[in-house]
Amino acid sequence: MKTICVLGAGSWGTALSVHLGRLDHDVCLWARDQALVDDMQAGRVNEIYLPGVTLPRSVSVTHSVADAVRGRDLVVSAIPSHGCRAVVREAANHAAGGAVFVSATKGLEADTFLRMSEVIAQEVGSARRVVVLSGPSFAVEVARQLPTAILAASSDAAATELVQAEFRGPYFRLYASDDVVGVEMGGAMKNIIAIAAGVVEGLGLGHNALAALITRGLAEVSRLACAAGARRDTLAGLSGLGDLVLTCTGDLSRNRRVGLELAKGRTLPEILAATRMVAEGVRTTGAALALGSRHGVELPIATQMAEVLAGRADVRSAISALMLRPQRAEAETS
Repeated sequence: MKTICVLGAGSWGTALSVHLGRLDHDVCLWARDQALVDDMQAGRVNEIYLPGVTLPRSVSVTHSVADAVRGRDLVVSAIPSHGCRAVVREAANHAAGGAVFVSATKGLEADTFLRMSEVIAQEVGSARRVVVLSGPSFAVEVARQLPTAILAASSDAAATELVQAEFRGPYFRLYASDDVVGVEMGGAMKNIIAIAAGVVEGLGLGHNALAALITRGLAEVSRLACAAGARRDTLAGLSGLGDLVLTCTGDLSRNRRVGLELAKGRTLPEILAATRMVAEGVRTTGAALALGSRHGVELPIATQMAEVLAGRADVRSAISALMLRPQRAEAETS
């Protein structure tokens, strides 16, 4: 059995730690907040981010990055996109030379527009292998041992197979992919579409509108991903269509919840102040638009969501702007 470190004690990082602990791995979970570490050590539950789920005995918790990663075979990053670089940089200084890094964050870095595996690779060096985990996977459902299927993606087939073997469980299935760009772009971009889906639902616009939004959202995600080097078939799989449908329709979706609250007339600062959870779509929207501009790809849904998130447009105006765009053939690239 491999020894594993999970960086990030939010709901997803905690759920992965619980899952890996149940497989009898020696797991160390790192949390930024010392008070949260103390609470988890005392009660064996992350009451803030994953209440009601007990940490297995094989899972230890620490506030020290060095202690968390030292000597570990696998280092899993479940850090929100805006904090990923700094934590991985510190982890790289203490990790074993042969450690495989696993990115479990769905987002883009705001300033560089880089995918998370690119951020990690920059910090850990080209000699270390990086694998991406992505797909339709609400943390609480994984923690409750409900059936889940996701992707492990890397340019290194041996590293992908290692992650598949070590993460596989009776309720947790991993498919392999070498299309890292497609897997990550699908995971990042779907969060933007989910905000729009929440707006559509919150305004009571009906199932027709939601189905259209998801379908055209997939087209938008696919255009940008393919322009960045992805394969189109990847976006029709688990990390594209699968994750998009889950995030746009599931009650546990944070990004969908942001859209629902926007539809009620609440401002983004008000919405974010009311939760400790990170909705990655909020930060990813600007980075996606910048990438779209770089590749010459039009992103109408992301454009309207950016206007709403910035307070420059109300939700009904944004929907109207999408509906009144020039009509064209469905297969056109914009």
